[in-house]
Order: sequence, then C-alpha cells, then structure tokens
Amino acid sequence: MTIRPASAGHAGLIEALVSRFADSPANVNGLPDNEPVFGRPLVGFAAGDDPIWQKLKRQIGDFYWTPAEAFALAFPERAAASAELTVVSWVLPFTPDAKRDNRRQTAAPSERWARGKHYGNRFLRGLAGCVVGGLADEGVEATAPWYLPQWRWVDSPRVGAASPWSERHAAYAAGLGTFGLCDGLITPTGKAMRCGSIVARLRVPATPRPSGDHHAYCLAFHGPDGCTSCIDRCPAGALSANGHDKAACHAYLLKMNTEVIGPHFGFQDEACGLCQTGVPCESGIPRQLRPPSA
Repeated sequence: MTIRPASAGHAGLIEALVSRFADSPANVNGLPDNEPVFGRPLVGFAAGDDPIWQKLKRQIGDFYWTPAEAFALAFPERAAASAELTVVSWVLPFTPDAKRDNRRQTAAPSERWARGKHYGNRFLRGLAGCVVGGLADEGVEATAPWYLPQWRWVDSPRVGAASPWSERHAAYAAGLGTFGLCDGLITPTGKAMRCGSIVARLRVPATPRPSGDHHAYCLAFHGPDGCTSCIDRCPAGALSANGHDKAACHAYLLKMNTEVIGPHFGFQDEACGLCQTGVPCESGIPRQLRPPSA
C-alpha cells in the first residue's frame, strides 16, 4: 500500500465518514420503528506521540498499548513511529428517548437503554470498519485497537479489570471530555454516550484537551458541596466517595443480563447505565463547570 502524506482534508474526511455512518441504517436499536441508537457524533484527534500515552501506560500498567504499539500489532511489517500517527476518537450520545427511559429507572436498565448497548456495540464495530476502510481508500493505513485479536481483559493489581486499549481514555486524550467519579467520561454532549477510536498513519491537528485536570467536568470534585448524584443512582452500591468498585459493578451487569435483559428483552448483553442518566452531567458538562467557549 502506498502511504499518502496527511493533508488538511483528512480531518474533514474522517468527520464526514463518522457523520454519514451515524445517519445510516446501521444506527438502529431493533425496535419496529427503526429508532436510532445515537444522536449527532463528536470527533476529536490526539497525536500519536502525545506524552499522555506513556503516562497512561505508567498509570494503568505495562500491558497498556501506546498508539505505535497498537499499530504495530495490526501492521507488523510496516510499524510506524509515534510521530507519524494520530488517534481519532468519536463520542456518540444516546438519544433523548433512551436517556428519558433510563432516567425513570431505579433498579434496572430500560429496554431502550439495553438495546442501545446491544445494538450500539454492533454499530461501533461497523463505524470503526467504515472509517478504517474510508482511509484505506485514500491510501492511509489505520486500525481499531479495540477490535484487534490481541485485545483482552486484564486483571491488573493496580487498577482492577482493565484492557490494553480504553476507548474512554482515547476520547479523553483527544479532547472530548474528562472523567467523572463513576469513571464515565463527561463530554460536551454528556456522560450518557458511547465512544470508539482508531489509530491512523497520518497527522492532523490535535484537539486541545479542556484542562490538565482529568476531573475538570465532574461536580463531585468541583461543586460547592460535592455532587453525589451518580452514587445515589447506582443500584449496585458500586459507587462511593472513593470512586468506582469495578467488581461490584460488573457483578450487577451480569445480574441484569440474567434477570432482566435476557428474559424480558430477548437478547443477551450487560447493561445498566443508571449512573449515566438522571445526573447533572447526563446530557452535557454541568453549567457551572463549562469552559467559556462551551
């Protein structure tokens, strides 16, 4: 494959590919009216040689991939230097109807929310393939690290359940949000969202990160009294002032699949999302924490 140099048009091409796929028939939740799963996407970019990738590796563990390491797994004969790469990330907010339905729940996910998780997983895989394929048509090599065969869950003594590539951390690196107390990413379109990413051999301007504080948009860390909304919403007791108990959270997700999603909705998946809805950051950055330009 001939690698073309990056151009100013690549960012626009990528944004167009993401937007077109979000408007395609792939964005449906399986209900009779073919309701969409997601609303309008956001797209951000991070440099492959941004120091944040090495910082994440130090914080999460040696198993965590830098963009160059992920790219080398996909293209072992054509490994790229970090400076040649860009991480492209996208955020896709759940629809108002899905958020409304889940906001009303107190112990289990709504059907629309569970469908958003289930059909959203298919959509996200398809979107990554669409962007990778669209770039390949332009002579640009790219890969989606989350879907590499080497991706796996890791039981890390440092951070608990983890993986070699995190879509939320990629979105944070690409300037699309900051983390909340519950580990969710609070974005300009809120925390009730899904995200995805690819690594591409091109350079486009990086999206500025909103703050050096990775909790900049969370009221639990910056509100006058400390927000406890996500703690109060968690039916699993997995959230506290100390953060997110991943084991308790995952156990509850498994319970929801066995007791609610499978028997009542007719498919298998792990979903809850109560901490993402009915909270001040559900559909945007809390007003008092928004940057002046937001």
